[in-house]
Amino acid sequence: MKTSLGAVTLAFPLPAFLVGSYDANGRANIMTAAWGGIASSDPPCLSVSIRPSRWSYAAILANRAFTVSIPDSRLAAAADYAGLVSGRDHDKFAQAGLTAVRAEKVNAPYVGESPVAIECELYKTLDLGAHTLFVGRIVDVKAEEGLIKSGGGLDMAGVDPIVFNSGGDYHRVGESVGQAFAIGKSFKSPK
Repeated sequence: MKTSLGAVTLAFPLPAFLVGSYDANGRANIMTAAWGGIASSDPPCLSVSIRPSRWSYAAILANRAFTVSIPDSRLAAAADYAGLVSGRDHDKFAQAGLTAVRAEKVNAPYVGESPVAIECELYKTLDLGAHTLFVGRIVDVKAEEGLIKSGGGLDMAGVDPIVFNSGGDYHRVGESVGQAFAIGKSFKSPK
């Protein structure tokens, strides 16, 4: 039996994205966003939801660009910190001991210590009430060489990404439970 929790913002797992942008003075900033993910395959797009009150909001609109760095478990405390303070008042890169790397294809920084960085041009916005959905067209993905599989995907265990639990903590991604596009074939009807 299940118990109703009502209309709450609960999903599992949520990403722990580090969203990078440059403010009006050209200062690199990051914020942590858990509300986001892949939005389209053609064109390749990624989305993040951001409140208009956040420092990154105006920066992304002004530069029409942002990055998403995927933090690994070593960066969990830095990712949490980036969501605790505002870029208005804090140099989050410096205070967290992170390196701001200028993206090659968009006007935004990414976290140098992160194993994966995604460069996005702002494609569309959608006002959803308390948050605005920023859809970025992915123009490049950068990954540490040792993490790239022979087929072009990434080694999830090597990336060691953290995910956010809306219950209030971060987790590592666990072991594989099966090969995608294969383990479900046993349910297909014979032709």
